Amino acid sequence: MPVIRTADIESHQMHGSTFTPLVRPATGSAELCVWRLEIAPGIQGVAHRIHREEAFVLLEGSLTLTIQGESTTLTPGDAAVAPAGSTIRLDNPAAAPAVVMVTAAVGFTGELPDGTIVNPPWVN
Repeated sequence: MPVIRTADIESHQMHGSTFTPLVRPATGSAELCVWRLEIAPGIQGVAHRIHREEAFVLLEGSLTLTIQGESTTLTPGDAAVAPAGSTIRLDNPAAAPAVVMVTAAVGFTGELPDGTIVNPPWVN
């Protein structure tokens, strides 16, 4: 049985957030990627277009999620789905970290406002 231990995983830093890959091809998954995302307090995220569907479940803190210009606040236990091709941004205006579990399909990529394609290491 493949078990992924958080203690054995290398986290990645990007735009004031910490990405901890859990389920991905490098850990035995053929179709799904799951990562833990910790967004530091006071962070305004970077808007980016996602090429595949992405799902979010807020575990701790508070988070403002913007999808295609429409913003909502998530509280622990809330979930949201961003459709493929949408532009998203995650902000943490609170004084405490926000912790989100994120799921996407293998092969997930995003595009920054300057056209840079991001192929994140936490989905490979």
